[in-house]
Amino acid sequence: MNLDFFKQTRILDGGMGQELLARGMKPNGTLWSANALLKDEYHQLLLDTHLDFIKSGAEIIVTTTFTTRRLRLRDNRIEDKFEYLNTKAGEIAKKAKEKNPHIFIAGGLPPQYLTYEADTRSDSEIKENFYEQAKLLNPFIDFFYFDVLSSVREFRLAIEAIENFNKPYLIGAHISDGVKLPSGEKVSQIITEIDHKKLLGLMLSCVSPENYELNLNEIKNLGIPFGFKLNGFITTCPKSGYTNSYNKSKSGNPNEFLGQRKDLTPKKMALFVKKFKDAGATILGGCCETRPAHIEEMAKLK
Repeated sequence: MNLDFFKQTRILDGGMGQELLARGMKPNGTLWSANALLKDEYHQLLLDTHLDFIKSGAEIIVTTTFTTRRLRLRDNRIEDKFEYLNTKAGEIAKKAKEKNPHIFIAGGLPPQYLTYEADTRSDSEIKENFYEQAKLLNPFIDFFYFDVLSSVREFRLAIEAIENFNKPYLIGAHISDGVKLPSGEKVSQIITEIDHKKLLGLMLSCVSPENYELNLNEIKNLGIPFGFKLNGFITTCPKSGYTNSYNKSKSGNPNEFLGQRKDLTPKKMALFVKKFKDAGATILGGCCETRPAHIEEMAKLK
């Protein structure tokens, strides 16, 4: 894959987990989107959702692997399904590509421990977790996407973990609020403190349009392709913490404790996207609560 791929405007998909819930997938503990892989009855729903994002204009789809990381499966007492679920995610994404050969598949490598928090475990544990998930996804994908990571160290270890697969990667950094990663580091440190050889570009992922705007100047001055996966949550930093709030959730839907913005209609989100595109962003996409209609409006801007 050409490392200049994202120097042209490209459209990514939207938020699979919340979209699957909106389409009728039942919550199951904290498995979230992984439940669509676990239950055979949801496999067609998952494929159809990939296809609807593509129909709306997405050129890149991300594997549904945000909650197929080993520790999340262990928490839900189905760690023995680790290999099956990650492989199935790749297989279903590949089916979508077979119907649409022009698209690309990004292998989503999420934070390997907690969401929206820096991983404080040992380097060896984190790297091994990234490696074992990447190994399962590798046969199905065009590039890796580090999905909503929260520290420079996690990015460095993820890059080391995929080195032998000889595939490029796209960075998706998370900022819950303000201008720093949950680790307290600046986004620019991901570029200045790591030796990148196969970097496709950098995004802020699962961030509000307003928070992305706060970080826009720093990101656009890094000299690499940049963009976003915007969300429609009210917050990603609930008072009780994301993990604690999810574990206590009665509905199993993150909307219960993160909130769902009603104001971010597809056309309103597109106004933000146009502003960011005019500033130089070329990687345009959505995260949680970004539906096919949002992607369709983004695609019109290409």
